[in-house]
Amino acid sequence: MPGRNKELEAEVAAWIEAVMGEKLPPGNLDDVLKDGVVLCHLMNKIQPNSVKKIQTSGGSFKLMENIQRFQEAVKKYGVPHEEIFQTADLFEKRNIPQVIISIYALGRYTQKHPEYTGPSLGPKMAEEHKREWNEDQQRNLRDGQIGLQAGYNKGATQAGQGSFGNTRHM
Repeated sequence: MPGRNKELEAEVAAWIEAVMGEKLPPGNLDDVLKDGVVLCHLMNKIQPNSVKKIQTSGGSFKLMENIQRFQEAVKKYGVPHEEIFQTADLFEKRNIPQVIISIYALGRYTQKHPEYTGPSLGPKMAEEHKREWNEDQQRNLRDGQIGLQAGYNKGATQAGQGSFGNTRHM
């Protein structure tokens, strides 16, 4: 399990406060986040109404539901499943570094949502460049008329193409 990165935790805490527009309650970040209430409010700030019901009291099971609702909302928002922490990582403090990484990922993914105008977190994400091929180009690709070595493999054999007609000597 990776060790805790205090700088990253501080960066994530500052980002949560910036998005929420208020200071987090005092205490360790893992204690503040443990019941999932802050995370649900954070997600609703990023994408309004993405977490419909937030439990503010009740037993462990009720509070764990907050974490699960947050995880579902984050997944729907576009954060890849493998970047999302497990409920026990936070609730039982099994893997707090993974929780921090997940929140960091959420902060990064806000960049992919033009409707979100709040602060983002982390380096700018690469933009996807879609290739648009017209029908002729698609047909040529399918028919093998455009290959990776188009025009350059004439006369080549498996033995290799000798330079200037010379053969290789071993």
